[in-house]
Amino acid sequence: MISAIDKMKLAKSAYSSLAQATTLQKNAALSKIADLLIERSEEIIRANEIDLAREAANGMSESLQDRLRLNSQRIMAISEAARNVVGLQDPIGEVIRGMTLPNGLKLAQVRVPLGVVGVIYEARPNVTIDIATLAIKSGNAVVLRGGSAAESTNRVLVKLLQDALAQVGLSSDVVQSVDEFGRDGGLEMMRAVGLIDVLIPRGGAGLIQQVVTEAKVPVIQTGDGVVHIFVDESARLDWAVEIVHNAKVSRPSVCNAVETVLVHKAAVDRLLPAILDRLAESGVRVHGDETTAANFFATIPATEQDFATEWHDLDISVRVVDSLDEALEHISKYSTKHTESIITENVANAERFLAEVDASTVMVNASTRFTDGGEFGFGAEVGISTQKLHARGPMGLPELTTTKWLVRGSGQVRV
Repeated sequence: MISAIDKMKLAKSAYSSLAQATTLQKNAALSKIADLLIERSEEIIRANEIDLAREAANGMSESLQDRLRLNSQRIMAISEAARNVVGLQDPIGEVIRGMTLPNGLKLAQVRVPLGVVGVIYEARPNVTIDIATLAIKSGNAVVLRGGSAAESTNRVLVKLLQDALAQVGLSSDVVQSVDEFGRDGGLEMMRAVGLIDVLIPRGGAGLIQQVVTEAKVPVIQTGDGVVHIFVDESARLDWAVEIVHNAKVSRPSVCNAVETVLVHKAAVDRLLPAILDRLAESGVRVHGDETTAANFFATIPATEQDFATEWHDLDISVRVVDSLDEALEHISKYSTKHTESIITENVANAERFLAEVDASTVMVNASTRFTDGGEFGFGAEVGISTQKLHARGPMGLPELTTTKWLVRGSGQVRV
């Protein structure tokens, strides 16, 4: 039986051919992937139903089942995302900077693929396609570990990806999965020095911490999302109500959903009841401080842990603060540096918030749900990086590249 290491070796061997592929060849593969997603949608849904039934029986929450679920509409959206990547500029070969030295040497720094990208993720089968399409377009091979919850779905999707590559004359070995090896497959990826060039974990805090702690290969850390919205005293009522509602309710299981709302004390009477009533209409459970409880009868007393919690569900933490300074202090203490937003009509407060908040994405008067590669125009995303290396925020094509220097001379020697 082929081992997880053997699969990584296949990906490493296939990478060199993909790195030399033309943009037309790579785009042909992406178009074929988009076509096959539609053609095989019934097969994908049947496999997904197997995963959903098993995980429901195992007690998976409704919100996590929503992450796992694929239906015709979602498959159509994934297919469209693959087609969108076709239209994006190929980053490979792009000149970042160039110069001619006084001695006549011509230097150019150009983008090149990272190599073999490993991704470990949980119960998100759409990620299988998102990652693969971005990897292919940027000339990278990819090794996937998608988790046992989506095992049946991912098996179908990986086969689809490999078939699409083969049908356009590229090596099907460019996409590999180690799902059949369970957790051991993920551990092998973490230790695969020389085979995995970079490892990206996508999932809960436990998975990410395990990878960061145990990996011997380079890691780009994505983060969980304890996401905040600060409602300033000058906030418009309609914006505050609709932005908070959208950020929490539109898809509560994802990492860009808001988890904590901070409200300026001067805005409590004018804004807080309307915000909470709108949330309650959609079944959101409010965990709040004493001032929140005084304005909303169904408030659950908030604990310190609540403000550090990524709910992944129709729950939200609410706290009333005395000032922008206090809001910034709270965010600094509890933020996971994913996305933070302020609702305000005070330009000075908006600019201060943008300047002082340390997160991958900082917003003014917008729902945190916009922190997404597709929404940013990247076609899809590999993940949302919360670290401070070359990739931060939604990761698209450029974030899957590194650079090398090309030096062209005419006989120069160093003195």
